[in-house]
Amino acid sequence: MIALKNKKLVLIFSKDESYLVETSKKNFNTKSGMIKNINKKNPGSKIKTHLGKEFFIIEPTLEDIISKGIRRSAQVITPKDCALILAFTGIRQGSLVVDAGTGTGYLAIFLANYIKPGKVITYEYDNSFARIAKENIELSGLSKFIKVKRKDVSKGIDEKNVDLITLDLKNPQKIINHARKSLKVGGWLVIYSPTVDELLSVTKEIKKKGFSHMKTVENIVREWQTEKTTRPKTMGLMHTGFLTFARKVG
Repeated sequence: MIALKNKKLVLIFSKDESYLVETSKKNFNTKSGMIKNINKKNPGSKIKTHLGKEFFIIEPTLEDIISKGIRRSAQVITPKDCALILAFTGIRQGSLVVDAGTGTGYLAIFLANYIKPGKVITYEYDNSFARIAKENIELSGLSKFIKVKRKDVSKGIDEKNVDLITLDLKNPQKIINHARKSLKVGGWLVIYSPTVDELLSVTKEIKKKGFSHMKTVENIVREWQTEKTTRPKTMGLMHTGFLTFARKVG
């Protein structure tokens, strides 16, 4: 069971409903009725609402906590793009990562879960964003591996010999030189750009600063329906942004 300070979280789910719940709550209302005495149940248990619908109680995954528990103060980098960062950089456990533009803390949490016992240092200038990010990081159970730094990253990056630097903020081209100084040889720079205009500024600056192995990708995931007919779903999350990857050499 995931425990966060004095909180313990479980996932209550059925075929068509799921809820992240603190076990300190005795009763919990679902769309299908009230579940009573949650605080007396352990992960692996079955439980029914007062209307008779059956639910299972399990330990939540990080994705359950992120998708159902975190507060959003800004647009997040989606799981499909977070996963691509891991795949293309090959970042490993024990690495040092700098994440600039914390926002809700989503990317920092995602990366920290894979590189622990490594460390993610995440920079956020906006005080309200930083406060919400800290709450979300605490909820994730990964606060030991993430440090939120209240600083304008355009003034410089304090860390050295960094394995990966991610930038998701306005005018990232202004941070590229700072990133190059902080990365170790072979370290990766990844920049998330929502528009082509920003992408052009980013790639121009990356080339100017002497990075290598640069590539830009757009990651589109298309979900299919399999009920009645098999076809792509009419609605879906398609374009989210561009990811530019570059590596420091020398």
